Order: sequence, then C-alpha cells, then structure tokens
Amino acid sequence: MGDVMRKEVEKLSELREEIKKMGGEAAVKKHHDRGKLTARERLDLLIEKGTFVEVGMLGSEFGVPELVPADGCITGYGKLNDGVTLRDVAVAAYDFTVRGGSMGITNETKVTRIREIALKQRIPMIWLSDSGGARVSGGGLSGERIPLFADSGYLFKEESLMSGIIPQICAMMGPGYAGTAYIPGLSDFVPMVKGTSFMGLGGPSLVEMVIHEKLTEDELGGSKVHCEISGCGDLEVKSDEECIKAIKQYLAFFPQNCDQKPLRKEWTGDPEALISGGILNVIPDSPREAYDMHDLIKYIVDDGYFFEMKPKWGRNIIVGFGRIAGYSVGFVANNPLFYGGVIDIDAADKAARFIWLCDAFNIPLLFISDVPGFMVGSKAEKSGIIRHGAKMIHAVSEATVPKFTLVARKSYGAGYYAMCGRAFDPDLLIAYPGAEISVMGPEGMVSIFARKQLAEAENPQEMIERLADEIRPQINIHKTARFGIVDDVIDPRETRKVLLRALEFTKDKRIYRHPRKHGVYPV
Repeated sequence: MGDVMRKEVEKLSELREEIKKMGGEAAVKKHHDRGKLTARERLDLLIEKGTFVEVGMLGSEFGVPELVPADGCITGYGKLNDGVTLRDVAVAAYDFTVRGGSMGITNETKVTRIREIALKQRIPMIWLSDSGGARVSGGGLSGERIPLFADSGYLFKEESLMSGIIPQICAMMGPGYAGTAYIPGLSDFVPMVKGTSFMGLGGPSLVEMVIHEKLTEDELGGSKVHCEISGCGDLEVKSDEECIKAIKQYLAFFPQNCDQKPLRKEWTGDPEALISGGILNVIPDSPREAYDMHDLIKYIVDDGYFFEMKPKWGRNIIVGFGRIAGYSVGFVANNPLFYGGVIDIDAADKAARFIWLCDAFNIPLLFISDVPGFMVGSKAEKSGIIRHGAKMIHAVSEATVPKFTLVARKSYGAGYYAMCGRAFDPDLLIAYPGAEISVMGPEGMVSIFARKQLAEAENPQEMIERLADEIRPQINIHKTARFGIVDDVIDPRETRKVLLRALEFTKDKRIYRHPRKHGVYPV
C-alpha cells in the first residue's frame, strides 16, 4: 500500500528540482556573466532561510507542452530581517532566464494571487523586476489571444488601490519595459541597479521604429536617467546585493501597514545628552555662504545614519529617513549647496511625494528650513511652478502625523509655508539663533524698496549688500520669538533632546479631517 503515492511524491520532488534550475545551466551562466544574480539567488538574500513559502511553483506557460519553470516569475511570502524586526513580506521575482521574465497568462495569475495575499494579510509587497515586458508569444498575447488584452490592466488598478495601505517596493534589477514599467511607477520605493536595470514605456527597438530615435537601453532608461534626470528612480545602487540591502534598510523605517506605527529601534542613549559642539560649525557665519545640509542632519540622527531618497534628483531639497533615539523620522530639508535651497518644480514634487509617503505610514516628519522661497522667473512659470508648489502645500497641509519644524537659518516667503510654517500646524516650531523668518530676504526687500537708488548707484551690488545688512536685524528670529510665533529658539546642541521630547509627547497624536473622498490635487 502507498506505492502509488510514493511514486507521485518522487515525481513531484523531481519536478520541483527541475523548476529550481530555472532556465537551465546555459541561461543561468549567461545571466551571471551580465553581473546579475538569478531570481532565486535574490530571494535567498532577501528572505530568511527556511521561511519562504512559494506560491504557484508548478505554474507553467499556458498552451505549450514543455515545462516553463514557474512561468518566469517566482511568487511567495516569507520573513525578512530588516535589522529592527523579522517581518512577513510578499514577493514576486521575475526570472529573466525563463522567457526573459516576460509577463504571461500563468505568471500574472500567480502575481495576482500574491498581491491578494499581501493585501489580505496587510504585509509589504516587493517586486524584484527583471522582465522584458508582456509576453507576445506562446503563453502570452499571441494569435487568437491578442483580443484578451482588453481584459488586462488589473495589476495597475490594484497597485494603485493598495497604495498607502501596505508598503510597495519595486527593485529594478534588470529591464522593465511597457507594462512592467508601471510596476515601479506605482510603487513607493524604486532602487535601481547601475548598468543592468532599465525601465521605459517602450524598449529601444520600439522607440527606433516609432520615432526613429536610436538609443541604447542605458541611454533610454538606465539608472542614471531615472535617478538623476526623470526622478522615477529613488536610489542607484552598484549591485544586486546592494539592492537587496537597500530594501531591508528602507523597510526598517516602516510599519507593516497603514494601521500600525513604525517600531522604535532599541536605544540606550541619554535623553538629556547634548550634541557635540561640532554642530555649531555647520552653518556659516555669512548668511550668503552655502553649506551642505547633510552635515547638519548627520548630527541630528542616531549614529549619523541617514537613508536618503532620490539623492541625485532635485538636490536642492533632501528627503529621507533617520532615527532620533530609536524613533523613525522622515526628514524634509532644504539644501543651500544646490541653487541656494530654493524650491523649484522638482524639489516640490520630491517633497510632496515623500510627505504623502510618511503620512500614509504614520512616520513623523521633521522639516529643516533654510529656504529663500520658490523659484521665480519665466522658465519657472512656464514649467508650472505654481501648480507644483501647490502640490507640496497640499501635502504639508494634509499630513496628520507629528510635524516638527526647525528653522536652521532662514525661511522666506511661500517657502516658509511649504516647509511647515506656523499656519500648517507644526507640533513644534523651533529655530536656531540668528535664524530669519520673513516675507522675503533682505536683498529682495532692497530690490523693491530701493529701486530708484539702485538705478542711480555706481555700484548697485555693493548697495544691495549694505542695505540688506541694515535690514537683517529687523527679521532676526528673536524679534519673531517676542511675538510668541515660534515655540522656542534653541541651542543647536539641544536639537536631539528637544526633538526626542516632542516625539514622545506626540506619539499618540490623532487628527480627524472633514469627511471627503479626496482633495483635488494640483498634479
């Protein structure tokens, strides 16, 4: 008795082993020669050993007799160690060694199933993307099945509706063209591997055919394009291993879903401790001198560790995650090192998206303001600076998480509003000595009020600087503090101590807005 079952079990074991070979030895070697890990090797790095439950392993290409291992996409769930906690995550890893990781009928059924599991269990959804796009032969949209395209697109609708409920990550570890380009487009975090990852709505051959533009994959949609120019990528990394590490680092700042709060990392420091005196050297003596805001952030965050989003795009504003006494905090900070820290359309878009991300997942926000205002001029107006700036204003206004504002050096005009000024309900509004809050900078005031004198001056620039220095004491933060508009002017060395108290005080913050479907966003 049991002989039939034993034979079936042996057959099943053999089938599983065959599936684990993916596209076969030659295809795997070719993949490795490109400097890429296979989909299963990536999963081994991402998921803790012995915890991965594969869903749909026996899936194969529809309508063909031969085995197509996992139909080119490995799906399942398991536990990920992010350094703070061991958390459950759902994963879809496209396997380029099998049919180029293309999206076929069977593997999309599998991915739909894993998305449903992620949403039902309210756990993060991770895509490891390495796909040529939609499959147009065999088990894809070939021949008589082409009309079935009319019943596609559920992935993108569902990804949109999952947004803000569970964290969604799409790691670009290879190509992602056509439909697979919108998986990262709709995700919260998109790391890209330099030299091997590409994304675009059409690949080089399609682009050449349609608009006669001949480009390499890298020129069309490589990591440099999307992490430095388009802003579609969040982080450029050097290897698959570094990409997996970045996913874990990112998730460490997040809860499992929108109904939870990020876990506080174990911290044994002194809550009364002051930052070292080095912080007093960060902001230059001259208000006209640039400095790198990263230098200030490193003093504020635990162990100097800061996880930056989009570090090479919209560099005049910095967004990213750090911890203060173990608490997860989202940072939005102007960077005077680039364009004086002015808010232009890229900076406004970058900040707005990040603020919405933090607000969706209950991550407190710290605004560090050193902003001369919004970009002005014909180019800015033609590019829609008003619309893009309004997007950032919307995001700051709507955010219900704890919000803390630190005016490090200056906060002028509408830039003060966008960086969570008094009217935008910061739970804490503090400033450093010498900071300024004003409708505009002293130089701007001079250009308006002394227009006639400047037109007649032998050295207009020298006059601007002299008159600006005369005006500057009138907008000093101590004048503002006398009206009680800021909560306090603090010694920079007290920054962590003050913010820790604010984080503890606001950890149970609740705000209820007027009921509505959603705002009408100026996108």
